[in-house]
Amino acid sequence: MKTSTWIDAENAHCAQNYYPLPVVLTKGKGVWLWDIEGKRYLDMMSAYSAVSLGHSHPRLLQVLTEQAHKLCVVSRAFHTDTMRPFLEKLCQISGLDMALPMNTGVEAVETAIKAARRWGVEKKGIPDGQVEIIVAKNNFHGRTLTVISFSSDESYKTHFGPFTPGFVEIPFGDEIALKKAITTNTCAFLVEPIQGEAGIQIPPQGWLKRCAKICQENNVLLILDEIQSGLGRTGKLFAFEHEEIMPDGLILGKALGGGILPVSAFLAKKEIMSVFTPGSHGSTFGGNPLATRVALEAISLIQEGDLLERTQMLGEELLQGLRAIKSPLIREVRGKGLWVGVEINTQKISARKVCEKMMELGVLSKEAHDSVIRFAPPLIIERENLHWAIEQFTKAIQFLS
Repeated sequence: MKTSTWIDAENAHCAQNYYPLPVVLTKGKGVWLWDIEGKRYLDMMSAYSAVSLGHSHPRLLQVLTEQAHKLCVVSRAFHTDTMRPFLEKLCQISGLDMALPMNTGVEAVETAIKAARRWGVEKKGIPDGQVEIIVAKNNFHGRTLTVISFSSDESYKTHFGPFTPGFVEIPFGDEIALKKAITTNTCAFLVEPIQGEAGIQIPPQGWLKRCAKICQENNVLLILDEIQSGLGRTGKLFAFEHEEIMPDGLILGKALGGGILPVSAFLAKKEIMSVFTPGSHGSTFGGNPLATRVALEAISLIQEGDLLERTQMLGEELLQGLRAIKSPLIREVRGKGLWVGVEINTQKISARKVCEKMMELGVLSKEAHDSVIRFAPPLIIERENLHWAIEQFTKAIQFLS
């Protein structure tokens, strides 16, 4: 079946809450994807960092198969023999005390919000119902009703109100605004160390460390959303390691599932996590044996060998290669590790058009807010494939100029 025919048939039954590129994928292996017409593409998106280890990693498939034959889902009504090693590994790599497993990233964000609010009342003494959480402008933490309540993108909120109160917005990268926004009712500052959906926005050097100091001085929790930036994407296991700080809470997802299953977790210091009591929070599938076993193997793969060092090195080559392209269509190139955003001059062309042209040339990526093209390949990408992607992007820009 032709791609256009397939998409038309799908659209007849699918809610139009996404605007995907016109390609129908059927197979993936490593850094490559194939569509239903047999064309091969280099994946420079890796499902928003969820496929950091590449598609169909053989070790992950082996673990998945072995565990599927043993035990998949029993709910949290019972203990399982895969939970403990998974939680121990999460705490060991993060330096935090405890973890609460969930499924999707936004579920882990909701978990963090609930933990911070209850901590604010029970530990800090904020009056119940008056707890406030500070967030950053242009944040993206997911799409549940509570999370979009503090989004600054109005398109996420249209006709979905009334919204959840209790959030205060400040500019991203502005520690003075953070200090001014803190009141006696502030329980936490929830922020991405690098804003992904906003277009790979990098804050000023030292900003996160200054924020950590301000939070500590004011008894405010620093909760970092590393759903996209965590687990090696920036060349460190966690983006907060670039600033040599320790958050009070950490949100992980995407790459945690190895590109196979949805796995997420909220990690925190014991004092924070102790606010949860039986029945106060839960998830039927969160921490299921299949997910935790795959996630544990995914973490091991990320830690092995020189993957993080390679990510830093190749990330620099990606930045340099993209910055070397001279075109009036490009406003700025920014990023860290294998996570780079190219801001397009939208007065001349949309980022969507560039992505569509790249797709024709065999490279898949996706625009952010129609102004930024994201480059986030699987961390296992080889140098020659990375440079080939840069060459195809250069051709696309030249063709559209």
